[in-house]
Amino acid sequence: MKKIERRKWLLFALASVLMLGIIACAKPKKTLVVYFSATGQTEAAAQRIATALGAEIQAIVPEQLYTPEDLDWRIPDSRNQIEEHDRAIRPAILPMDLNTEYYDTIYIGYPIWAGEAPRVINTFVETYNLKGIVLKPFCTSGMTPVDKSVDSLRATYPDLLWQDGLRMNDVSEEEFNAFISKTQY
Repeated sequence: MKKIERRKWLLFALASVLMLGIIACAKPKKTLVVYFSATGQTEAAAQRIATALGAEIQAIVPEQLYTPEDLDWRIPDSRNQIEEHDRAIRPAILPMDLNTEYYDTIYIGYPIWAGEAPRVINTFVETYNLKGIVLKPFCTSGMTPVDKSVDSLRATYPDLLWQDGLRMNDVSEEEFNAFISKTQY
């Protein structure tokens, strides 16, 4: 009888130690806001989201920064135009101190270029493991809605968990709050 009681106690103690180890290793998931901003508008939008959520924030920084001439869409051979018309281009980005295992939601911000996310966003998505993470795109644009860019990201990366996006220019407080509170997955 004592042998059985001792075995039960040992099994209980072992199970307790294992559970404590699992709990200690499990880290709560967090929200991250990442953004690419060439002029500062998207950075301001990213700051607004991060502040509202109490989230961490990191910039996606291209190795070669964009000059005003690079961004001038009226110049046919500007860097902006070349990158937007060649879907294979992936501008190099500076390494980020980012371990995606710690996040369950990542907001991804960018300006709209020719109706789409800049190719530097593709570089980010292809550089970091985003599988299983809810991705919430947001953009800045004078007039272009976010929908086409999100559709393009979904088509290019169909295995990722893309949610509907939000264009941050002139967004109402109600739209903003709905965006940051809604998770579809």
